[in-house]
Amino acid sequence: MKRFHSIKKNSDYQKVYKNGISYANKYLVMYVLETDGDDIRIGISVSKRVGNSVVRHRFTRLVRESFRLNRDRLKSGRDIIVVARAAAKDKSFDRIERAFLHLCGLHNILKESK
Repeated sequence: MKRFHSIKKNSDYQKVYKNGISYANKYLVMYVLETDGDDIRIGISVSKRVGNSVVRHRFTRLVRESFRLNRDRLKSGRDIIVVARAAAKDKSFDRIERAFLHLCGLHNILKESK
């Protein structure tokens, strides 16, 4: 299974928070920063306010899977941070994926459909 690059360093998170553009909807907040590289990196942040560790890890898996399934539709050369809102706690994969794609559309990082 091919793994994708994720944002791991706190300094990288802070750079995206400080210099990136953010949009939000009911379930997610997304920060996007254009980079010089050809790859897309994703970081996922879930606060303890969202729930216990089981709930937070489930949300992380849902967002990671949404990213994996739609990665080919995204423009390259971006750092993306997805932050969970408390309303996303009990939501299904379908809702989380729709919220993710909605924010990608607002950020204009979806490739044009042919």
